[in-house]
Amino acid sequence: MSTGTASASTARIRNKGDVGRHDYRADMPTIFLGFSVYAAFLLLTWFYRDLPWWVVLPLGASVICLHGSLQHEAVHGYPFQSPTLNRLFSGWALWLWMPYDNYVHSHLKHHIDEDLTAPLIDPESNYLTAAQLAGMSAPHRLVRQAMRTLAGRMLLGPAYYTVNVLRYLLRDLREGNGQRLRAWVWHLPSTALILFWVIGICDIPFWAYVALFAYPGTSMALVRSFAEHRAMPDERQRTIILEAGPFWSVMFLWNNLHALHHAEPGLAWHRRPSRYREMKPALLAANGNYFVQGYAALAKKYFLHPKEPLLHPYSDLA
Repeated sequence: MSTGTASASTARIRNKGDVGRHDYRADMPTIFLGFSVYAAFLLLTWFYRDLPWWVVLPLGASVICLHGSLQHEAVHGYPFQSPTLNRLFSGWALWLWMPYDNYVHSHLKHHIDEDLTAPLIDPESNYLTAAQLAGMSAPHRLVRQAMRTLAGRMLLGPAYYTVNVLRYLLRDLREGNGQRLRAWVWHLPSTALILFWVIGICDIPFWAYVALFAYPGTSMALVRSFAEHRAMPDERQRTIILEAGPFWSVMFLWNNLHALHHAEPGLAWHRRPSRYREMKPALLAANGNYFVQGYAALAKKYFLHPKEPLLHPYSDLA
């Protein structure tokens, strides 16, 4: 895709994002959600020494995962219409590894639906081209093969994507990529403040924060993106509807209803359930009935078995 086409497509996404938006400066449910997440994080880390690890682990992972979902909503204009205010409110990398501004850039690019799943264009594609695979070392190939399963994605995914972020940082430093490097101007000091609170104030060892908060929280977030998209010639059939129970729906802010999110990316998270009930037949007709009834059903089928091929099956997209 040419730069001009990409810019036009991104503009269409932003315009499309206005669907379902209210004309006000701040979305109060998202503000309440954000303060609740931060309050839970501060309380859990403050009382870390008084709680057994088997209590901290599920709570810590859930807080980090939910905060990741909050960051996703910030990319789409919530709670504020100002990107700067959204960065200040949601752009704290509690999971440590992903610079918020780079996520904003890559996720908006991901929302160019005609490019969904294309490994050289869609930053969130799980597929590879033959040339990419051929250029990988044997251990790298094994990791990517393992991540085709849900278990592999949860176990290896956080480490894999963290290494990728550092690898891209080195590349950007070599190439002098100012746009991507500017993201670290916010990421480094904000992450340093998080670690000052965690390690310096709450006396949580770094390894414990990674093991009980950041790593499992990222693993939980990667459950959602495991099956969100599939390679199909028709772009409308590439995005899933996964009906989840209350816990996972809240963790992902109903973004598991992913075909709805791509149809109306500017729709507030708290309006998705009712909107989905209105649009369900039309969404399933459009996406070729790409539907899964719950994450238990997804895990039963793909926890240890690969969901899709590693190579993108359509050469015109790959």
